[in-house]
Amino acid sequence: QVQLTESGGGSVQPGGSLRLSCSASGDGDRRDCFGWFRQAPGKDPEGVATIYTDYSNQYYAERVAGRFTISVDSAKNTVYLQMNNLKPDDTAMYYCAARRVTYSKRSSCKEHIRELFADWGQGTQVTVSS
Repeated sequence: QVQLTESGGGSVQPGGSLRLSCSASGDGDRRDCFGWFRQAPGKDPEGVATIYTDYSNQYYAERVAGRFTISVDSAKNTVYLQMNNLKPDDTAMYYCAARRVTYSKRSSCKEHIRELFADWGQGTQVTVSS
């Protein structure tokens, strides 16, 4: 099992920026695919971005492409989500998730399917309003 801890959420005005962090620890096998998911009140959960850490392959939802950037610092076992030009529709609880895909199945990391991820953080709230 891998423990994931998110931080960096908060309240910002439209157009503002936030940087979320997801720190991983525990005794599980090495994870090589990390993702960010979010859920707004009254809406279905949705995938935001995933990253295959060995090559930093990045996969974004259309709603955030061009504004959000997912990255990884392997030495720190930490994944980040840089969020720029935030919009009210970005308001949600953001969750970090992790899984292992291995090199041969690395392309599956692009799939933003919650059921494929076994490790989850507690979430961090992002609120965008005037």
